Amino acid sequence: MTDASYWVELFQSQQRLGGGFLLTRRYVLTALHCLRGLNSLDEQVDVVLTDGSRLAGQVCRRDKDADLALIMISAAYEVLLPIPRAGVAHGGDDWHGPYRPAASEVHLRGQVDSGTAQYLCEGGGVIQALQLTTHQFLGDYSGYSGGPVVKGRPEDHEPVIVGILLEQAPDRAAADRAANVLFAATIGEAMRRFDQFDVEHLMDVVHPASSLADDLVQPVQRGDELTVDAAAASAESWFDRIDEWAQRRLLDPSQVAELRFTAAKAAMERQLRGDGE
Repeated sequence: MTDASYWVELFQSQQRLGGGFLLTRRYVLTALHCLRGLNSLDEQVDVVLTDGSRLAGQVCRRDKDADLALIMISAAYEVLLPIPRAGVAHGGDDWHGPYRPAASEVHLRGQVDSGTAQYLCEGGGVIQALQLTTHQFLGDYSGYSGGPVVKGRPEDHEPVIVGILLEQAPDRAAADRAANVLFAATIGEAMRRFDQFDVEHLMDVVHPASSLADDLVQPVQRGDELTVDAAAASAESWFDRIDEWAQRRLLDPSQVAELRFTAAKAAMERQLRGDGE
């Protein structure tokens, strides 16, 4: 998949606020400072996709310390665009940014200098960040904030999002310019900052009557003995349910993998607890 249709632009009426990208089909991740032009009394924004579609959205979470914000797309809209998987970048990896602030601007690409290191960002918080070198010497990269950092080169077959652009390093020899060094929060940092992506929260959303872990740890007995077959059958039942949610596009591939792992882990813990008794 080489299509980069997962990045978006954010507007309030005709005022462009900045860029962002689809972290799931329901949530857009952006840099909080991109929303400075937003009326503080109005959390409504328009999410404009690469094909020009304009969707209603709402700022649902702000994390000032990490300079991150989460926007929820209205349930009235069904986003069918493919969502790339998230991953981890390491020093020496190639990277590129499919988002650019205007059609007349260049695309950024370069190399990861340092992957997943602690960084004190301008918001005041210490975050897990990527230090990036860009091959393009622009002197000012501020318009690119909020865009995705994608591991690899643009021509690579499958994009893997590893971060979100936040800041530029100042040029120490020229105070009015930026060096070609950028900082990006990792996707893992963003996922930790917002509880919308916790497994427990996902289960509450799609199955509010009970959680996955609670269902799996309830004892299923044959006489007084907890069986491997009972634990496996319960896990398989959850696998089928998770696959059904994925087909209905309630979950993204990364969430499906995490939930399947949780189901298997809970089933094994349940059996081990029964064996211990």
